[in-house]
Formats: sequence, C-alpha cells, structure tokens
Amino acid sequence: MSDDALARVGQYLERFAAERDLALPPLSPDGVVRIQRGSAVVSVHVLPAQGVILFLARVAGPPPADDAAYLRRLLTASFTATGDAAFALHPDSGDVYLRVLRAVDGLDYEELEDLLHTIATVADHWDDHLQAPPAG
Repeated sequence: MSDDALARVGQYLERFAAERDLALPPLSPDGVVRIQRGSAVVSVHVLPAQGVILFLARVAGPPPADDAAYLRRLLTASFTATGDAAFALHPDSGDVYLRVLRAVDGLDYEELEDLLHTIATVADHWDDHLQAPPAG
C-alpha cells in the first residue's frame, strides 16, 4: 500500500497545483509536502504504514500557561467552527495546530481538495483570530 498511497496522493497534489497554476514541490520520499494558502502553511503527511493522511497547519504559539479560557475557546471552536479540522497542541513545542486525519483508503481527489481547502481557510482565519484578545 505504501507506494500506491504515495503515488495516488502525489497525483492528486499535482492536479491540485495544475488547477490553480501553483508551483508545488512534489511529495518528499517520506510523504511530506508544504502548501501555502493565504497566511496558512499546510503540511501534508502521507503515512502509508498507518494508512492515513495528516494535514497540519500551525496557527499559534503555545497557549498561555494555565489559561483555561483560551483552551475552552479552542475546544469550543473545534466543536463548532473548524469544519473537518480540530485544534491540537504539538506534543514537543506546545504550539497550536489545526489538524485533519483521514484514511487514505477510499480518498479521492475531490475529498483531498476539500480537506486542503477547509484546513487552509480555517487556519487562515484562526491564525489571526487567536492573536486578537477574546471578545467580551
């Protein structure tokens, strides 16, 4: 499955770039590519051994220490305002990321395109929104 998943996602990414007249690097041998859309940089990771594709976009540095209101804001937004994406804290840096995890099996081009659009749009919004003080 590894070569098939990498090749299929690579073809989808080539099509994505061609349809938008973008110059994207090919998937690296380890299945990673970074795509800038607006202010968001989406990192796509194809993990054939696990049978998944992971989309990541960093939206903020580590949350303020012991700031329950900030974390509540992230969790609430994950439930109500991020589409297929969800907020997550990077286990090493503590930075705030949006992530989408999807099985590669059955993934078609239209779904990849939709997931890329969703995470990029949401990240583009939230990287600015999280810098602003919360309303109220």
